Amino acid sequence: MSHYLLFYHFIWATKNRQPWIIPELESQLFNSIRSKVSGLDGRVLAVNACRDHVHLVASVPPSIPPSISLSNFIGQVKGTSSLRINESGLLRVIFNWQEEYGVFSLDETSLSACIFYTEKQKEHHANPLEIRKDWE
Repeated sequence: MSHYLLFYHFIWATKNRQPWIIPELESQLFNSIRSKVSGLDGRVLAVNACRDHVHLVASVPPSIPPSISLSNFIGQVKGTSSLRINESGLLRVIFNWQEEYGVFSLDETSLSACIFYTEKQKEHHANPLEIRKDWE
C-alpha cells in the first residue's frame, strides 16, 4: 500500500491588493480558513496575513485518485472565508479575493522553515531583511 503526505504553501491576495485585512478581522478570517480546510479533510499547519494577502501552509488530503484538486481546494477556502467576512459586517465594503493564487509544494525538510516564515509575516513585511536572516 502506498503512503504519501503532501504539504503546500498557498498565497493569495485581496481584490486589487486592497488593505482590507484589519486586525479586528483576522481571528474570524483565520478561524474560517481553519474550519474550511478541516472540513475538506486537510490540516492547517500555519496561517497568517498582512493587510492585503494571506499565507496558508496546509496538508491536503491524500488519496488515490485525488479526491479534490488544488484549485478546487483553495477556491473553496477562499470562497468560504470571503463569505464569512462579508457576513461579519466588520467592513464597509464588499470583500473579495483576487482570482489568482500561488501554491508551492513543500517537502518535510523545508516545512518548518515555511511555517516559521508564515508565522512571522507581519515582522517580515515590517522589516524584510531581518526576518530573512532567521529564515534562511
